[in-house]
Amino acid sequence: MAIGGGLGGGGLILVLAIMLLTGQNPAELLDGGTSQGGSEPGMDLSHCETGADANEHTECRMVLTADALDVYWEGTMAEQTRQEYVMPGFEIFTGSVATGCGSATSAVGPFYCPADSSVYLDLDFFGQLESQLGATNAPLAQMYIVAHEWGHHTQSSLGTMASADRQDTGPESDAVRLELQADCYAGMFVGAAAGTVDPDSGETFLREPTRDEVASALEAAAAVGDDRIHQGAGQEVSPHTWTHGSAEQRTRWFTTGYEQGTLQACDTFAVATP
Repeated sequence: MAIGGGLGGGGLILVLAIMLLTGQNPAELLDGGTSQGGSEPGMDLSHCETGADANEHTECRMVLTADALDVYWEGTMAEQTRQEYVMPGFEIFTGSVATGCGSATSAVGPFYCPADSSVYLDLDFFGQLESQLGATNAPLAQMYIVAHEWGHHTQSSLGTMASADRQDTGPESDAVRLELQADCYAGMFVGAAAGTVDPDSGETFLREPTRDEVASALEAAAAVGDDRIHQGAGQEVSPHTWTHGSAEQRTRWFTTGYEQGTLQACDTFAVATP
């Protein structure tokens, strides 16, 4: 898919179709890969101190999610690999941001930048997820979005991203396999989150999610399926252009991670058809 027109209306949906939840360099499509600066000052997060703050404020929920992801992946990498976990950078921004991959705006959606090993998140995206892509803007759905980006960081740490052909497209392409694996990694985190203990408080970061809450995360995964985005833009579904996978693929691999909880189970490159 190519970006058509500007970034408003259908143009924004097309940008999201390509860039949403991806390890791809957003600057390659937005500003040629050159960092132009112009990011607004970092968001004030001084009020994000407790679980109650996370329940009340979306930005605090993102801070809590990042903390929980770091604790989860540190333990998982130690248990399941020989790779030492290194925390990614994490920046919540509004408007625009300068990154190692170039400058980006909120039109890009959440993304992971391999060049500086950082996750970037504009909170306005969650409103777009609901209003333009039809997913419920529920807390666990929001956490799935962040966990997916952490999944790309795990891929980068393990060398999976570097060895993949991210320019390839189609249902069986490396690009789709990377996205589905990041969905699976997000499922791993959600499945284990209720048992992930905050080392500072000695309590778990989350209570056990309900069936409806898990359904909201699955709905978010389905909403960003390539077929759903094509349909939402009033286009014919064209599998050969896919970069993220269908709604069915995304929900299936999230469920695989959620239920099985291992990196091995999330090896989307080991199957003929992911």
